[in-house]
Parts: sequence; C-alpha cells; structure tokens
Amino acid sequence: MKLKCFFATVLIAASAHAACANGLESLASFVKTVSSGRADFTQVVTAPAKEGQTARSKTSSGTFEFSRPNRFKFLYKKPFEQSIVADGQTLWLYDADLNQVTARKQSAALGSTPAALIAAAPDLRALQADFTLAAAPEKDGLEWVVATPKTKEGQLQAVRVGFRAGEKPAGLAALEILDSFGQRSVLSFSKVEVNPALPKDAFQFITPKGADVIRQ
Repeated sequence: MKLKCFFATVLIAASAHAACANGLESLASFVKTVSSGRADFTQVVTAPAKEGQTARSKTSSGTFEFSRPNRFKFLYKKPFEQSIVADGQTLWLYDADLNQVTARKQSAALGSTPAALIAAAPDLRALQADFTLAAAPEKDGLEWVVATPKTKEGQLQAVRVGFRAGEKPAGLAALEILDSFGQRSVLSFSKVEVNPALPKDAFQFITPKGADVIRQ
C-alpha cells in the first residue's frame, strides 16, 4: 500500500510539473510564433474592499490589436470610450469624455508592463530582462505563467498570463494584473485572430480635433 501511495505521489508531482512547464512553453511559443494579433476583450477591475464593505468591480469591453514588436492598440468601447495606442515611438492615451490626450515616450513607459508580456517584447529573452517568469499550475483549462517585475519602482506587483491548453500556436486567453494598491484587473480575450494582416496605419494615432494634449 505504501509503495502504491509512493508511486501515486510521484505521478501527481510529475503531472503538476508538466502542467507548470507547459505554461512557460506556451509563453515562449506565443512570443516566438505570434507576430500580430487581434481580439475582443472584457476587463473587470476590482478594487480592494474597504473595512466593512464588499469589493466593487467595474466592467469594460473593447478590441485589442498588436504587431510585434512595440505596436499595440486597446480601444475601449463600453461603458466609456478610451484609447491606448503604442505606435513604436509614443504611447498615446485618449479619454473621449475629457477630450484629453496624454503622450509618453514609449521606451520609458513600456518595460515592465502587461503590454510588454503579450504584445511588445520581441522575444522571451527581452521579457526575462524585465520580469522574473515562473510557471503556475493549470487552472480552468488554461496554462498559466506568473510574471513579477524585477524593478520595484512601478505600481505593478504581478501579472498572470493564461493560454488555452493544447493550442498551437499558443492561444492567448487571459491576463490578470495585480497592482501595488491591491487592485486586480482581469482581461479575458475572445475571437482571437493569430497573425492577421493588419493595415500599415493600424497603430497611427491621430489627435482628435480640439483635444488637449499633455506630453510627459
């Protein structure tokens, strides 16, 4: 009986190790083989609960496109229109309600960010320069990788990236972001297109008429 238990333990441990390894393999495969992508996304942001209150969540949705390296676009459509566009040189943030644009130098803004994990980095080595990468057990049918920024100066605490198990190339499914204030943001991707032909001007940002532009 003890011998059977021993072998069962070994098999379970081996299985868990294989599942964890697959998460890192999926990330490496995604970065290496997926040079462009397009998807719909839903984002749920949950702030930490205050004393005596329940945590509150806000849901938004939109579309996401990227072209590796260093070009991506998040277009928020509901409940409010916002845009985050990286054109390779500048990171543009546009708030339609405020009619305000914030422009930042992209090289200084992207390093240890969630966008670098899925859209900006040219290869796994570039990611490992900014993040400590660790595999996590398979959960909800997804293979997971935990990325912890090596710099402690930013507000990002950790990111979990989920890939659909068994897909080739690796299928991006989820992005879970935890900041240093305890706020959690979960992006779920659907209708994912791998390596679509995107127009040359897909990541060109045009400042809306009358918008205030703040450069940082």
